[in-house]
Amino acid sequence: MPGASDPPGVGDPADTSGTPGASGPAGVPGTSGPADATGRRRWIALAVVLTAAFMDLVDATIVNIAVPSIQRDTGATFGAVQWITAGYALAFAVGLITGGRLGDIHGRRRLFLLGMGGFTVASALCGIAADPGMLIAARVLQGAMAALMVPQVLAIIHVTFPPHERGKVFGMFGAVIGLGAVCGPLIGALLTQWDILGLQWRPIFLINLPVGVAGILLGRRFIAESRAPKALRLDLGGMVLAALALLMVLYPLTQGREMGWPAWGFVSMAASPLVFAAFVRYERAKARKDGSPLVELSLFRLRTFVAGAGVQLTFGALSGLFFLVWTLCMQLGLGWSPLRSGLTGVPFSVACSAAAGVSVQKLIPRFGRKVMQAGALIMLCGVLLYIAGASRYGTDLTSWQMAPALLLMGGGMGLIVAPITDAALSEVPSEHSGSASGVFNTTSQLGMAFGLGLSSVAFFGVLDGAAGRDPRAAVVDATVTSLWWVAAGLVVIFLLLFLLPGKPRTGGETRMAGGSGTADESGTAGRSGTAGRPGTAEDPGTADEPGTGTGGGAELPAGAGPEDGRRTSDAERTLVH
Repeated sequence: MPGASDPPGVGDPADTSGTPGASGPAGVPGTSGPADATGRRRWIALAVVLTAAFMDLVDATIVNIAVPSIQRDTGATFGAVQWITAGYALAFAVGLITGGRLGDIHGRRRLFLLGMGGFTVASALCGIAADPGMLIAARVLQGAMAALMVPQVLAIIHVTFPPHERGKVFGMFGAVIGLGAVCGPLIGALLTQWDILGLQWRPIFLINLPVGVAGILLGRRFIAESRAPKALRLDLGGMVLAALALLMVLYPLTQGREMGWPAWGFVSMAASPLVFAAFVRYERAKARKDGSPLVELSLFRLRTFVAGAGVQLTFGALSGLFFLVWTLCMQLGLGWSPLRSGLTGVPFSVACSAAAGVSVQKLIPRFGRKVMQAGALIMLCGVLLYIAGASRYGTDLTSWQMAPALLLMGGGMGLIVAPITDAALSEVPSEHSGSASGVFNTTSQLGMAFGLGLSSVAFFGVLDGAAGRDPRAAVVDATVTSLWWVAAGLVVIFLLLFLLPGKPRTGGETRMAGGSGTADESGTAGRSGTAGRPGTAEDPGTADEPGTGTGGGAELPAGAGPEDGRRTSDAERTLVH
């Protein structure tokens, strides 16, 4: 395993069997094909992996806008609607860390292409789904395939480009994240509104087919293979126990309302902590046995990590709840078209993207966690303003009356989602930085799934109690009730932020970029609601992987000096997180 100061090509080279140009143009012994990819090939490879990240971002946000159309066409119940969205998030979250490790072990290009192929097939199944059950199953498959595809994206970028080009490349990656946040709802709105060939909502999934096929063909030709020589082992037992514990809560929470809240649902939710305790015990045994647990439990002894994970979990839940409820309110409560609903959300996305950039570049270095706390308060003000407007105007609420609240909510979200990862990981030891980042970003997806389940109580439960009233007014009232839940969650987030460091700790930069130890999960581009759902990248094993500790096992790219092996630029680390 190469040290942080090893010259290029020293140490264990990444496996590049079958990779063109493995010796590199400079003829540096031991350098891998991916790190030495030159000219047009690597830029085409970049286009392919960025397209995959864009597909994932869009598919995470595109469905909400088409929910009313899906309901009319398939007869889906509100419970089924929740699973159509939550199934994707849950499958993605459960398989995220395992997908990255599979890439480290079996080859990142291989897993990327497998994931993209599976994602494309799952999209086709979504598009031809004959009933809600088939659509839910296809969405779960889509999320599972995204868990194979997305973790490879940043890893492939990292081993394909030398350090001096990565600033520009990660800038492009950040632009794709922002573009996906804005385009997801708009693409969904346009495709649904146009009703292409009378297919109604189905084109929102079928559009992935030509993109996926082209990505597979180009990826096979232009993406070079890479592996981590000393990747961590799989923890399938831990993944199964974690999924079971989560389902024992989410299934009765989501389906209980429609079934009349049966006793078995409460028993299942009460027994979930027992399964979770079994998971913790299994993880401890796994750590003693081979040092490759799914979750590094020692992380939860760190106050800042626990607080940051709490913020991420709560924020994910609020995002899942808000965006589903808000979309249903605009179309079912206010009677708007999908296109008008999609366009109404543009101020939110733009404000979120702008605030995220300003917070990281200008505000956090000067004011520290106060910026995130200000973001929570600004977002809270936006929620309260929305509640006031909806309560006053009811079903007559207009887009321009909604805009000030959306600007505040989007701006507040941007001030939190961009810097939260670095703040939460500031005290994590270098040998666990990769694991911490993988767990941290999985938390937001789990939160989103919980938020969608919570809508059974916060939104649909209110609708059930409004029988006999004007259905449109009932939807608006249910939305207001849900927003009070969002407001309470933001207060929790504001309080949790007090547990984070007051100011950025410069020592953490060396820890994140140049510590020793083994890390197999890297940071992800922030994925919270429509504000930019992040692609996650498992550690490619290079010494200067953004967002991870060093020592994953792959050699330094050609042209990388000792300093490249020790530190990662602030811009790279911010974009990766």
